[in-house]
Amino acid sequence: MGRVTAPTPVIPVPPADLPGTLGALRAAGHQYRTVKQELRDNLLARMRSGETRFPGIVGYDDTVLPEVERAVLAGHDMVLLGERGQGKTRLIRSLGALLDEWTPVLPGSVLNEHPMHPLTPASRAQVAEAGDELPIGWLHRSMRYGEKLATPDTSVGDLIGDVDPIRIAQGRTLGDPETIHFGLVPRTNRGIFAVNELPDLAERIQVALLNVLEERDIQVRGYQLRLPLDLLLVASANPEDYTNRGRIITPLKDRFGAEIRTHYPVDLELELALIRQEADLVAEVPEHVLEVLARFARAVRESPSVDPRSGVSARFAIAAAETVAGAALRRAGLLAASDTPDGRPEAAVARVGDAVSVTSTLRGKVEFESGEEGREIEILAHLLRTATAETFRAHLAGLDLSGFTALVEDGAAIETGELVSAAELLRQVGTVPGLAKVLDRLDLGDAPTSEEAAAAVEFVLEGLHLTRRLGKDVTDSGRTVYGGRG
Repeated sequence: MGRVTAPTPVIPVPPADLPGTLGALRAAGHQYRTVKQELRDNLLARMRSGETRFPGIVGYDDTVLPEVERAVLAGHDMVLLGERGQGKTRLIRSLGALLDEWTPVLPGSVLNEHPMHPLTPASRAQVAEAGDELPIGWLHRSMRYGEKLATPDTSVGDLIGDVDPIRIAQGRTLGDPETIHFGLVPRTNRGIFAVNELPDLAERIQVALLNVLEERDIQVRGYQLRLPLDLLLVASANPEDYTNRGRIITPLKDRFGAEIRTHYPVDLELELALIRQEADLVAEVPEHVLEVLARFARAVRESPSVDPRSGVSARFAIAAAETVAGAALRRAGLLAASDTPDGRPEAAVARVGDAVSVTSTLRGKVEFESGEEGREIEILAHLLRTATAETFRAHLAGLDLSGFTALVEDGAAIETGELVSAAELLRQVGTVPGLAKVLDRLDLGDAPTSEEAAAAVEFVLEGLHLTRRLGKDVTDSGRTVYGGRG
């Protein structure tokens, strides 16, 4: 699983040593292979060499990826079923890396025809006339992937193609393939074509894909073009849409060789690995804060107050980490340089208190059960507190923290919060017995910065509050005050 990134718009330039004519291509020993043979051979080569087969895909090594590999080796078109934010599109796009880096094509062919396997009558005549002197071009694998997000307004012309009236007016006959303006699917011939959210396609549009999947030809305006397309067709769908809101028509389901279920990260470590890989953090976020957010995402996903049919995207935890980093950067930007003992600017380091902001900014990413209307932020805040307490116990259970509870004896209090600098917080606590062990348990090293130490102190204070050993109050100015429970 992972964040989906747009394909690069830069078209690579073929190396100069590639053959430039059909004769040179044959002399080089090139053998024509179908797309599925190409994918199979290259996948097997990666398996034998031990090379990473699907880089950037997290959490699927023992579940989804073996099924995808079996489908590729079997030459099956496939449909991936899973809730939102499970990396389906990312996984589909990664299949393109299994194609040959460069493949020969007939220059100017909209169908990416192979010089040894031309499809249209005009291309066959061109190859027969020029013979070995036929100039050839080279297509990079990044240009052999096509994708369409299924929307209700998608037409057959978008996917398959339509008759071009201008070419008819120029005197071509309806049966001539040159009269057709080809759609996205045939233009991805000799590549991989993906349909995202397939059930959202109108059923009459899905019918247009039947011949593509089985007979491998296409029909336009009732004229059947015998153009044997060579492609791998992959689709994604939400399992709820798959059976209810929209559906994949039965004949189309039958034509997919493999139906593969995706899932959210199965354990906390995989959730953390996904956040580390995908989050674009503008500030330092300590590991214990990331763990709070990972546990929070998992708690939201499992909450009975959240609609399980919708799911909670992996993007929820990623956006939460980025939001917390943004809050830390905001604090660093607002605090004056004089707040630090050495006059340097406050470094941007996230604290557990920064996570409070995500309950309001990310509630739109969660679909709640109908009976929970108006309680969304309250539910998320409770789940965040639960995740913080679990992380506190996981790291600091059994540690003597009496030095921290002693700080608030006799009515004393410690103030922290969104705009309390690290130096100010550390001045309040002074030298605390047990802080070194806390820093060690939180993997903050032997020489943490003052900002990292402040993040550890705030985590301990919040954890002691959540385990009922400290009181807590939030002032009108937004500061958090920890004190005794009396």
